[in-house]
Amino acid sequence: MAGSIAVADLAERMRPEGVADPSLAPPDLPSAWRLVRAWTRRHHENFPVLSSLVPPDLRDDFSAVYAFCRAADDLGDEVGDPARSLEMLAWWRRDLERAFAPEGSPRHPVFVALRDVAARRQLDARPFHDLISAFELDQVKPRHETFEEVLAYCRQSADPVGRIVLRLFAATEDAGSLAASDAVCTGLQLANHWQDARRDLLERDRIYLPREVWPCADFEEKFRRSATQGFAVDAAFLAASREMIRGLVERTSPYFEEGRALLPRVPAAARPVIGLFIEGGEEVLRRIAAWDHETILHRPRIGRLTKAWMVARAWGRARLAWRRPR
Repeated sequence: MAGSIAVADLAERMRPEGVADPSLAPPDLPSAWRLVRAWTRRHHENFPVLSSLVPPDLRDDFSAVYAFCRAADDLGDEVGDPARSLEMLAWWRRDLERAFAPEGSPRHPVFVALRDVAARRQLDARPFHDLISAFELDQVKPRHETFEEVLAYCRQSADPVGRIVLRLFAATEDAGSLAASDAVCTGLQLANHWQDARRDLLERDRIYLPREVWPCADFEEKFRRSATQGFAVDAAFLAASREMIRGLVERTSPYFEEGRALLPRVPAAARPVIGLFIEGGEEVLRRIAAWDHETILHRPRIGRLTKAWMVARAWGRARLAWRRPR
């Protein structure tokens, strides 16, 4: 599901003032599931890999959650106009409220399917609302002053996903499990912020690198010039920016170490999925280091062979886990 699919789809379902078009009747459940499956099949990034690690009886449920998250993310990132993005996210939130209301009747197929999942898996609406809040925050707060502010953003933009995953797998949700899950998700979000520093600036005019670690007063101006031209404005700035990213990477690694405590706490079927999240995040940090922390200029990627090996190993673990009693 490319971003344009979700944005265009919702635009057709909204009137200009942001309310649902009453001429579009809510879809029935089979139609809703067909759309969710089609959206997730068309997405070209991570979901096909993730779904292959999930037990077959949970794949549709993960598809509905993924469709919600991917579409909400696209409404925050792909609209191109913060005001319009906020309008569309408000519509998305209202349909979320309808999906979780006892007598609610959601209008969008994603929420018709999600309502079905929520009833069967006893999902809580709060994590979904938190995710929308994070995407709304992106429209009005494109810079962050402190590392703690970035962590606060992660608590809305990343940690809720882990809590939804725990609920789908019927994992124990004690304080230790929730803290470890949050650590994994925060680590992943931080790693992605450092990896995508150049792209976030050029494509969305956002800087998640906290201002308190910027190495010079004119950092943003030099960052933009360097990112645009593809090479640093001068050697001193390149060296300083490397040290900045190095420090952020060093602050991120412990989140994955803390998150490993989650693995023995969850059902066997959940471990391949969570394990791949942890290993993927750690590999992103290694790739950043291998590029000498120059993410103001480049976006390091995990190599195909490395990715294939990680996925194959996780898939093998998943097949073993499915054979065990849940």
